[in-house]
Amino acid sequence: MNDLLLFIGLTTAACLAWSIGANDMANSTSVLVGSGTLKFRQAFILFLIFQLLGALLQGYMVMKTLGKGIVSNIEIIGAISASASAFLWITIATLIGAPISTTHSITGAVVGVGLSYMLFGFQETMINYQRIRDIIISWMISPIASMVLAIPMYRATKSLGTSNNSRAYKLLLLGFAAFAAYSFGANDVANATGVYITVTSSSFGIPDEESMRFLALLASVFIALGGLTIGYKVVTTLAYKVTRLDLNMALAAGFANALTVWVFTTIPYILFGYGLPISTTYVAAGSIIGVGVAKSGWRGVNLKTVIFIVTSWLLTLPITSGLSIAIYYVLTYIVGVRA
Repeated sequence: MNDLLLFIGLTTAACLAWSIGANDMANSTSVLVGSGTLKFRQAFILFLIFQLLGALLQGYMVMKTLGKGIVSNIEIIGAISASASAFLWITIATLIGAPISTTHSITGAVVGVGLSYMLFGFQETMINYQRIRDIIISWMISPIASMVLAIPMYRATKSLGTSNNSRAYKLLLLGFAAFAAYSFGANDVANATGVYITVTSSSFGIPDEESMRFLALLASVFIALGGLTIGYKVVTTLAYKVTRLDLNMALAAGFANALTVWVFTTIPYILFGYGLPISTTYVAAGSIIGVGVAKSGWRGVNLKTVIFIVTSWLLTLPITSGLSIAIYYVLTYIVGVRA
């Protein structure tokens, strides 16, 4: 039974990784497509290479937070419940073209698991409320940081006076997009497989460090598949419907996006021992809004699309928490075991 549950769990994690790639590939490639620098397939290849590097080299930083930092030692039923609830909501949002936060989705799902443990008789301390507070604060700060950073960056690129069609501009944009994909891999790979650290380590008899490397690779492969299959839907939303991007705007947004995600992944880990699972969708949208404001004021931003995005974000946390509790209840009833 344990082997079967592990197989189901890792399959669910792979499905979640696929849905994350489908929804979040846009965060690092929309500026390339929106500015006309690369076609979708070319942008996908860049995304594939650099998100894999980020996942393998730094993915463990946020994995520790989602796998052990919010609810300690998540067992197999809890892990499956979290993955399944996040997968369902992300897939629905992707099919309607809503760039929701996969980080909010899995965080809400993990909180739902913690609440399930409490409902089934476990102590309230199963949930680390201080860690949740830190994560929520980072969610509020990070998109503002990327928006604020994008504004002076846009003005700096405009002041250079270089032709928008210059090779140097396009190489810079490719470099920033590659950095954004790397940062995405470092931060978001944990959303797919971070909850399986304890389960994988105990099942295979390996240290957590080896477990995290295996889970990072698994997630990275299926994130790439998700981006390839239906990722174009959200790429289109961010590339064309929030604000139209010229090359200067794309360059500024790409830099702001990449730097913000990397900083929130790396610096907290160095200082406190855990990376912050921020919403790369928040950050990408914030940087695009920032360059739109810098160029044309709020007239340069499609506020209707922004409201649609924000509404999707606000619904995510309670929906995935509720789904996680419901799935946990059903699974424990079917399997006949609890955490």
